[in-house]
Amino acid sequence: MSDLVFYDGTCGFCHRSVRFLVARDASGEAFRFAPLEGETLRARLSEEERLALPDSLAVMTEDGRLLTRSAAMVHVLRALGGAWAGCARLLEAVPESLRDRAYDAFARHRKRLFPSPEESCPVPAAGIRARFDP
Repeated sequence: MSDLVFYDGTCGFCHRSVRFLVARDASGEAFRFAPLEGETLRARLSEEERLALPDSLAVMTEDGRLLTRSAAMVHVLRALGGAWAGCARLLEAVPESLRDRAYDAFARHRKRLFPSPEESCPVPAAGIRARFDP
């Protein structure tokens, strides 16, 4: 089992983030992926939980915790290990309320800074398709 990363399938930054994670999790053991707009999210979360999610990134951990905003980002970096885990430790030194404010500020502008992929939720390459849920 692995962490499930939910992402905004219409966001260029989220699309690039997923590609970044896929490239650094070469074994495919750390992460699976599903769009926030997909069936997997609807099956796993109540409507109330779905409505409370930011439209950028959320992580459901192996043990069932749902992480959002900067907590999700720190968790993902830690799971990558190596220097990325070191970045996570540095970020953890910053109070979560400040990290979340910075995360939210970036999230408000991400779609303007990073154009959407040419197609929403591009179909993953055959070699990694099994790591994506609907």
